Parts: sequence; structure tokens; C-alpha cells
Amino acid sequence: MKKHAKNQHQNQLRYLHKISHKRIDPPALTGTTPLPQVVEEAFLSYNAGRLREACRLFTTKLLNEKTTVGLALSGALTPAGLGISCLVPLVEAGFIDWMISTGANLYHDTHFALGMDMHQSRPGLDDLELRKNQVIRIYDIVFDYENLLGTDRFYRVLCRGDAFQKTFGTAEFHHLVGKYLSAREDDAGPKHRSLVAAAYRCGVPIFTSSPGDSSIGMNLAALQLDGSKLRIDPLRDVNQSAAIVWDAKRSGRSGVFILGGGSPKNFLLQTEPQIQEVLGLDEAGHDYFLQVTDARPDTGGLSGATPQEAMTWGKVDPDMLPDTVTCYLDSTVFLPLLTCYALAAHPPRKPKRLMDRLGDLTTRLEKAYAANRKKRKD
Repeated sequence: MKKHAKNQHQNQLRYLHKISHKRIDPPALTGTTPLPQVVEEAFLSYNAGRLREACRLFTTKLLNEKTTVGLALSGALTPAGLGISCLVPLVEAGFIDWMISTGANLYHDTHFALGMDMHQSRPGLDDLELRKNQVIRIYDIVFDYENLLGTDRFYRVLCRGDAFQKTFGTAEFHHLVGKYLSAREDDAGPKHRSLVAAAYRCGVPIFTSSPGDSSIGMNLAALQLDGSKLRIDPLRDVNQSAAIVWDAKRSGRSGVFILGGGSPKNFLLQTEPQIQEVLGLDEAGHDYFLQVTDARPDTGGLSGATPQEAMTWGKVDPDMLPDTVTCYLDSTVFLPLLTCYALAAHPPRKPKRLMDRLGDLTTRLEKAYAANRKKRKD
């Protein structure tokens, strides 16, 4: 019996070591411990453990030179300064290759490019008093109502110009807006404050999945009433975003980095069903999946849907499920930590400049689809 018990215990230990990442025995932190070391040595379990796994997945797999990184951006992150502190540095380091964003994040990003101020405050303010004093609130962020009026004027004046009198996909529209915002930063300074301007300089396409659902879209709608020929074609976005992923999988791998959920998450992930299910092309799904969310999966909403569930739709390659991480955390906490970790752990990547090649990539997808249709008919 003793020999049997000993063998059983050895088997238990072998199994334990098989599933163990490492023994929990962290060193004591000090006031000078570098942040990447804090993440590695103190973020061991629970959602801290998932944050560490997310940082590792991002730097070791998503930032591989042959991986194309798509970012889905939701929540009011740019008005909180996270565009300036995190997203602009990530774009300029070549760590983000293309994006899907809510229009609101891009609209509020424009405040900073125009030299308008946003202010930290606190939750629980008297909203009636704010209204009387024409102060706008986003939870604990406050700013002058003139920020909205001034930004509205900027878009209406800019988009009346001849360069805007045609039909755009949203990536094409934001790229042209970014050209003017970048020039404004060059002339008036300071630089490196606008995500849209940084994306323009680095050739990073920014799509908006719901172009009418923001103050930018509202102003474009008003211009249409004035006779503007500017039109936004969201179906062009579907094909252009799918073309980016199609090219990524032909030449390497595709990684998705999702902050929050909602429509940007779905628009980023639906590129694979568009390729497989709708266009009928041979594909298996995105290779790497990293999401930060506070949404639960049991409510049935897309924001909380797991990568395993996404796999059933063809959105995630089933063979790559081990390379997926969902971190249940507020994006405003996660993103600064990830940014510091990634910039310390990985050298800058050469920008892929997908915006410069967007037309060619879409043509390649069109040809693949046409060839597939012809093959089916034959």
C-alpha cells in the first residue's frame, strides 16, 4: 500500500508540474521595481494573471513581424487622454497596423489636435449646474461646451472643401482628415496628441463601423442637407477590412486586439466570416485574439462573447485557441500597463503602411472572389 501511495503521489506531482506555469514565490516589490518586472513577478493569478498573459501574447505573438495587428476601440478612451498617453505611442512604434473605432473616440481625439482642453474632475457632480454653465460631463471628465461647437465647425468647414466632395470609405475619410490634423499639429503644435494624425503619418487605416453614430457623422449629415457631395460608403469598409485580413493570412498571421466590445469588436472579427462564409474563400479564422472587457458572456451580448464562441462562427482559427486571452478588466487600467510593458519588451516595428496599399489589397480580394465564383460555375 505504501508503494502504491508513493506512486500515486508521484503521478500527482507529474500532473501538477505539467499544468504549472511556475511556482508562486514572488520577490518583494520595491519602490524602484520596473513596471514590466511588476507585471511578470506580481501579476500572477486571477485577472492580474490574465493581464500578464495578455502582455506576453501581445509582445511575443501579435508583435511578430509577420503578424498584422488589428485594434478594436470602444468606450470613451480618447477623452480620458489614453489616445495621447497610449494609442499614439503604440501606433508610432508600429504596434498597431489597422483599427476599428467608434466615431466618438475619433471626434473627441480631434479636440486635442485643435488645442482644446479636457479636465479631470470627479463623478457625482450636479448635472443641472453643469448644464446651466454649459459644461459637458463624461463620468469624471468635464469640458467646455465650446469644445463641441468648435469641433463641429472644424469638420463642417473642412468637409466643405473640394477634396471631400466624393464618396469615401471611412478609412479613406479618416486618412484625409488626418492629413489636415497632422498639418495643424505641425503648424501649431504640440505634436503626438492626435490619434487620427498619428495614424495618417504611419499609414494606419481607421475604420468606423457605424459612421452615422457620432458627432462626426451628425455634421456630415448636416452638410448633406446643404448639398454636399460627400458620401460615406460603409459597404466599401466591409470589403477593405476583409482585404486587409485576407492579405495578412496570405503573408503571415492576423492578430486582433479588442478594447471593450460592441460594434468595433464585431466589425473587426466579421472579416473572417466575410472571407469564408460570404465570399467562399478558403480561410480558418484570426490567429491571435486578445480582448479586455468588463462584459460577462452569460448575458449573450457580443461584448462578452468568448474566443471559443467566436471560433464557432469562423472568426478565430480553432487550432489557435491556446493563443487567445480574455482579460476581465477596465480598459483604462489595462491599456497604460500594456503600453509600458510592450514598449519596454519589444523594439519598434517597421510600419506596414496598409493605408498606402488599401486599393491594391482590395483588388487582390476581388480577383480571388471572381476566380472562386468562376471555379464554382465551371
